[in-house]
Amino acid sequence: MLKKAPEFELSDHNGVIHRLSDYRGKMVLLYFYPKDMTPGCMVEAIEFQKVGKELEKLGVRLLGVSADSAVSHQKFCKKNSLDFPLLVDEDRKIADRYGVLVEKSMFGKKYMGVRRDSFLIGKDGTILKHYKKVKPATHPGDVLADVKDFASEF
Repeated sequence: MLKKAPEFELSDHNGVIHRLSDYRGKMVLLYFYPKDMTPGCMVEAIEFQKVGKELEKLGVRLLGVSADSAVSHQKFCKKNSLDFPLLVDEDRKIADRYGVLVEKSMFGKKYMGVRRDSFLIGKDGTILKHYKKVKPATHPGDVLADVKDFASEF
């Protein structure tokens, strides 16, 4: 049985509010990434930019989410010529609600951070696919292939 995606209400890098419920009747790819301006996150964002128009034509709304500020997201968008919304989850409540706020370790120190996961959410708000610990360079292409498969089923 498919699980309902947790509702969210977050502003993007331009201050526009996005709610999952706003996208009923449309598929959503909600992708969580650890941090703006880091190598893996830049690769993933640039690859999503490359497939973004095709996802849009297939009826998918692409939304990135991290704990960075709106100002950081604006710089990240400008540097990488991104034209899709990056949502601000500074308190990481939405990351936690989606189960991607996890304990990480760097140089022997443990901390809570966002795991690089994505959720393909169906038109009715159910999670069609949960992508876990994705590879930044190939994940956007994998999502596009899956969306094409889902589109052929409906």
